[in-house]
Amino acid sequence: MDELTSVFVQESREQLADMEAGLLRLEQDPQDADNINAIFRAAHTIKGASGVIECGFIESFTHKVENILDKLRNGEITVSGNLATLLLECCDHMGHLIDVLEAGQPAPSPEVTAQAEALGVRLDAQLAAASGTEVQQGADAGSVPVEHESPVEVSGGGVVITDGWLISVRFGPNVLRGGMDPLSFLRYLSSLGEILGIETLPDAMPEAEDMDPESCYLGFEIHFQTRASKADIERVFDFVQDECELRILPPNSKLSEYLKHIEELPEDTMRLGEILVRCGALTQAELDEALRLQHDSTCQHQEDSQGEDAHPQQLGEILVEQKVVQKALVDAAVGKQTQVSEKKAKESRMIRVQADKLDQLIDLVGELVIAGASTNLLANRSGQSDLVEATSILSRLVEDIRDSALQLRMVQIGETFNRFQRVVRDVAKELEKNIELQVSGGETELDKSVVEKIGDPLTHLVRNSMDHGIEAAEIRLARGKPAHGTLGLNAYHDSGSIVIEVSDDGGGLKKDRILAKAIEKGLVQSGHNLTDQEIVNLIFEPGFSTMEKVSNLSGRGVGMDVVRRNIMALRGSVEIDSRPGLGTTMRIRLPLTLAIIDGFLVGVDKGAYVIPLDTVVECIELKDQPDSRHYLNLRGEVLPFVRLREAFNIEGDIPPRENVVVVQYAGQKAGIVVDQLMGEFQTVIKPLGNLFKHLKGIGGSTILGSGEVALILDVQALIQRCASADELRMRNSNRLLGATNLN
Repeated sequence: MDELTSVFVQESREQLADMEAGLLRLEQDPQDADNINAIFRAAHTIKGASGVIECGFIESFTHKVENILDKLRNGEITVSGNLATLLLECCDHMGHLIDVLEAGQPAPSPEVTAQAEALGVRLDAQLAAASGTEVQQGADAGSVPVEHESPVEVSGGGVVITDGWLISVRFGPNVLRGGMDPLSFLRYLSSLGEILGIETLPDAMPEAEDMDPESCYLGFEIHFQTRASKADIERVFDFVQDECELRILPPNSKLSEYLKHIEELPEDTMRLGEILVRCGALTQAELDEALRLQHDSTCQHQEDSQGEDAHPQQLGEILVEQKVVQKALVDAAVGKQTQVSEKKAKESRMIRVQADKLDQLIDLVGELVIAGASTNLLANRSGQSDLVEATSILSRLVEDIRDSALQLRMVQIGETFNRFQRVVRDVAKELEKNIELQVSGGETELDKSVVEKIGDPLTHLVRNSMDHGIEAAEIRLARGKPAHGTLGLNAYHDSGSIVIEVSDDGGGLKKDRILAKAIEKGLVQSGHNLTDQEIVNLIFEPGFSTMEKVSNLSGRGVGMDVVRRNIMALRGSVEIDSRPGLGTTMRIRLPLTLAIIDGFLVGVDKGAYVIPLDTVVECIELKDQPDSRHYLNLRGEVLPFVRLREAFNIEGDIPPRENVVVVQYAGQKAGIVVDQLMGEFQTVIKPLGNLFKHLKGIGGSTILGSGEVALILDVQALIQRCASADELRMRNSNRLLGATNLN
């Protein structure tokens, strides 16, 4: 039971995510019948599965939600904003109930139960309103005949006749245990009209040795003639509505109704004839006759040795020729078969693996990389060509294993982006703003561990853009903008990193107001000259906020500093690009993986350092460069550089030949001056302890093949150091120039 519960929790969360996404789409396109059916199926699946694991509190609440969705599916309730909000709240509550089950609690807490009761009252109100409309519609349908085009003409007393109802019912296995007799429902049904034809379907009946005498395995396809309404027919099965699958097609149903019925049949392996029988388009007698004709055709084909192109007639062709069903129904049934088989084939190719097992595999691959590097080093020192060749093959295989293992953890960021559809909808309603979310780059992949940790920072940035960035509708109209704002989420790869952008078309950051607030809070001294980028970065300071009033969303100065701290913990950075009156883009730059990277090994004195290979542009020799100068001419471009000896206070003699490793990060270039270039190196990242958190320019450590420890350089921090030093030199030059002009 524990294993069943674990599977239920995992799959129910997936169904809830699909259900929520469908409800968000429902507001945009209320007429999308496929979407409504998908929402209903998700709720129905959760309810059925909760019954299997005997979780009554999930089953009972989900049943109420399913009733509303059924009315919506049948067109008895129209889509509205209030209804969508109610159903989304029900989704949230179902998630809470699943949390209760996962925590192993026997029942929800009083608070959760009270919330369920409040939602139940609102759901009952929707059902009551729908019932009043339904009775009126039923009365009209019973008194005024509705003319439709007849989809099928059936001979031989078939089920589908143009002047009757088609009732498709599949009783659940617990009907008999509940004291209900399926035949009593059929007898009561005959009191409302005349049963013209009935087909008993024993397809769910197991082998005799597996049969339970207390279980019901029967289903029926009923051709029924009555002047009662659809609601009256449904009420016949009220006592077993939780224990049966009921489908009712009215008289003179269009072909589309039967096609829809085929599409909604259970996901099971069925043959073509079984599908047509189940949907009521074919009787068992007609199917048997068609199968007999197909058998005769096959025998004739085997006996006939003439005509190489001859082939036995297919069942669908025979049914269409006999004018038993229309070709469209046969095509739909074939499509259903294909859909089921493709889904089962896809499921058979997938396997669920626990995350901790995957993490353990990555750790082992990391150790394998280190061991492989050590073996390679020893082979090169031995000078044996055969051994060197063997270890090179081994190194290539280890690299392939590493790439494949890391690929297992790569997931698309689109699933994370789609969760913000709900966030944007709810926050926009709270702010009374009309905001549209545009998502792009959802197919971009990154490490699962990064995805799990980026959710909270993204939420802060999205809410901040909606609250601070996008203006109210009247202000936008006065500025010549459309009344609705646009919030964008985008992701793409750049230089071995993933970049995630949160953009809005609002008013942009007010730099004067930010600077004034920073001076007021003592973060900046009055009269101190700051660049635009430095002013913008003040919003990441703890406790900083320009909001005058504290709201549910912002104003307390908590959020943006957390964003930067969480992103830096992922070895990433956050940048801001704001244009007054046009909008703001928050740009998060993260490494693709937190486990293993390709590195470029360099040496300074006796120490070894690793530069992430994705940031390396080129290597050049440093010639005739004064020690006081920290920039050089790179083919007409000024390139600032930092000497690792100076940055890390490394003593010792400077070698006669130094090298510059040109690196690039976020569009900025800089140079790193080192003593030696030692080549490419596969690096397993080992985090530094808390004792070394204050170090600037160091992003982690790794173990070399020789067993020595090498430090991994933080290229972003080193480039920022170069940029700051370059900006300081420019200010000093301008100050000196100004003093010269005064003299």
